Amino acid sequence: MLKKFEGIVIRTTDFGESHKITAIYSREAGKVPAMARGAKKTNSRLAAVSQLFTYGYFLVQTGHGLGTLQQGEIISPLRGLKEDIFKTAYASYIVEMVDRSTQDNEPNPYLFELLHQSLNYISEGYDPDIITHIFEMKMLQVLGLYPEMKRCSLCGVTEGSFGFSIKENGLICHRCQERDPHFLPISQNAVKLLRLFYYFDLNRLGTISVKQETKNELKKAIDLYYEEYSGLHFKSKRFLDQMDSLKDKM
Repeated sequence: MLKKFEGIVIRTTDFGESHKITAIYSREAGKVPAMARGAKKTNSRLAAVSQLFTYGYFLVQTGHGLGTLQQGEIISPLRGLKEDIFKTAYASYIVEMVDRSTQDNEPNPYLFELLHQSLNYISEGYDPDIITHIFEMKMLQVLGLYPEMKRCSLCGVTEGSFGFSIKENGLICHRCQERDPHFLPISQNAVKLLRLFYYFDLNRLGTISVKQETKNELKKAIDLYYEEYSGLHFKSKRFLDQMDSLKDKM
């Protein structure tokens, strides 16, 4: 059956001398794997549309297993992601997260919008650290993970100062911190941002300016949480961390 999808290429793998296997994350059907025959040839009509991060309309012959990409129409190549190695690193991590966290042909229009908005913001020059941390916090629900971000995980209070507890799955107030000797003491500004990133609508993103010190706190808390609960390890995350350390030296 021939189907048209609005989607973003989230993975490409070379196959043989001239073909590519692509994974397209679509609005209509979630992740759609498709063979792009001849896409590695420079004169192929599929060469441009099958590139990583490309946002467009895709015509796919579907059936059992791997589909076949027949043609595509580029809406945006999201060129900004490909012209800057740092942006490429952040975008690669985001698309790998979507790829590794989803099954084929399971629609999730919310996740499609989140993916599209996040890649677009990074392409346009928004702070990639912040966009990525927002994406990571919002992906938790897709993974079936629900940290307590509104109140203390142990006593339920909503007022006071908070730390972050991996063991107790969320925020922990200053009165309960002694019950988790390994809680992560983070600034109240970092607590506010973690909470904001988890709940707020990415459509409403304005200009967010965050100090590097606070970014480091956010990264540590989110990395520890994913390490403990997600069961996922991303190749692109290791590359991104290496790029981060390189950026610090520049």
